[in-house]
Amino acid sequence: MTVVEKIAEYIVGESEQRQPAQVIYHAKRAFIDWFAAMYSGSIQDPNPLLRQAFIDEDDTRQAVIFPYGQRSSVKVAAFLNGASAHTSEFDDIFRDGGLHPGCATIAAALALGQRQNQSGSQVISAVIAGYEVSSRISAAMGRGHYQFWHTTGTIATFGAAASGAILLNLNRQQTANALATSATLAAGLQQAFRSNGMSKPLHSAHAAETGVMSAMAASKGVTGALDVLEGSAGMGAAMSDSADWDKATEGLGEIYNIKTITFKNHGCCGHTFAAIDGLLAIMSANQIKPVEIARIDISTYGPAISITDRENPKTSQECKFSMQYVVAHAAHYGSVRVSAFEDTRMSDPKIRAMLKNINLTIDPEIDAQFPTRRAANVCVTTKSGQIIKHYQHTRKGDPDLPLSDGELNEKFTELTAPVLGENKTKELLKNLWRLDEINLSDCLVHATKSDRK
Repeated sequence: MTVVEKIAEYIVGESEQRQPAQVIYHAKRAFIDWFAAMYSGSIQDPNPLLRQAFIDEDDTRQAVIFPYGQRSSVKVAAFLNGASAHTSEFDDIFRDGGLHPGCATIAAALALGQRQNQSGSQVISAVIAGYEVSSRISAAMGRGHYQFWHTTGTIATFGAAASGAILLNLNRQQTANALATSATLAAGLQQAFRSNGMSKPLHSAHAAETGVMSAMAASKGVTGALDVLEGSAGMGAAMSDSADWDKATEGLGEIYNIKTITFKNHGCCGHTFAAIDGLLAIMSANQIKPVEIARIDISTYGPAISITDRENPKTSQECKFSMQYVVAHAAHYGSVRVSAFEDTRMSDPKIRAMLKNINLTIDPEIDAQFPTRRAANVCVTTKSGQIIKHYQHTRKGDPDLPLSDGELNEKFTELTAPVLGENKTKELLKNLWRLDEINLSDCLVHATKSDRK
């Protein structure tokens, strides 16, 4: 069998069984985190612009578009909700593959789940399969893939296709064809977030839409090249120099990667998190105030430097991908949340003055551990001459230092309530924690605002 056929066999088998309670629990955490990221992103550009571009009032009313409750086709809903979920930089991560699995997978599953009138339990099963498939393919593509390609754009499409295959009740051959078709449509260049622009969220949007479209096409008999991953001109050859396809199927159905997902504690590029956490640890332990800091030296892994070394960011997009900016913001405000990218914060003279005093280098030992460990050495030199060093071995939110349920609930409320309102936020959170017990439609009854913009 080809790789996609082996994966398809797992997906069909996954749809026929009840997952362990712990796996369902972690899936519900993923839904809660997705909605938090989606709501905070839904009111930020480019999402209001995308809704203007793509919502057709005469379109088929099959699925809800958040946050205002317009309805559209499954493809459009998956696209728009997928974009919203990836905009505020709060969406989840599969660390070992450098993938944001939820933004596209859950967007696709919610859209199709509504059209198919599925239960919450069925949608959860679909999302679990999507996480398991996409996380393994991201790990299989290796570090070489991440040199030019944005993994969420290229690999999250498999998660969306896998979830779609379950919700459309595809057989093994149809599922393999859905995966194969999604592979040839995969795209997403890193330059989209190495420069200023609004197109990075479109990677998640495209992945969600492509997965849905591929599954729907396969349900009607459209076939794909089943050796599209390992073939001589396939994804592995074209997009990586180190693809290991054994990793794509290793542990499927036995080891659940959804239990090891990172939930972000900061609203910016994840490559900056270890440095932020390390600086905050130094400042807390030594009672250092930002005005006392003369210099901050950070040594970490290569991609963190190549992607986020930006001493003079000007836009919110650039600031989210500036190690110097987010570290300086954390030094002055103790966190990096949505407010960090408001105009007044981005122009704060105290933050701006610190940027030139933050120095970044690659640490060979830390670099060798990427992507399975995201660490940083942080050294603070005070104006009095004191030198304090800290090794931050992981990031808050990673599986070895996870957000508690209480912290996840707080994140959900913080990011959702300003958009949805306090009462609806409470009711939706309650429904998401019992999603496996209710219908999807009942879960979403409190999920939209009434005042459209």
